[in-house]
Amino acid sequence: MLAVTYVLYQALNLYWWIVIASAILSWLYAFNIVNPGNPFVDSVGRFLWQLTEPVYRRIRKVLPDLGGIDLSPLVVLFGIMFLQYLLVYYVNPAIYSAGV
Repeated sequence: MLAVTYVLYQALNLYWWIVIASAILSWLYAFNIVNPGNPFVDSVGRFLWQLTEPVYRRIRKVLPDLGGIDLSPLVVLFGIMFLQYLLVYYVNPAIYSAGV
């Protein structure tokens, strides 16, 4: 059972880095540092967008409109931190004490 929580923790960690990469790429697009017409940059951007946009869309429905500031990646990162904290400090000790 601990293997399942370990895999879940690592999946959350991987998604953490995907959200970070998506935010950095969006800044690079916004400041015109990378060329969105480049096929490689476009494919990486589309890949990151497909992985993060479904989660962001749900959060944007709840968050108030702040103009040009998008706080949904920050909310996702805090949510990932919260879930990882729950896994490490509550779920894993409960599994240890249950002897599973």
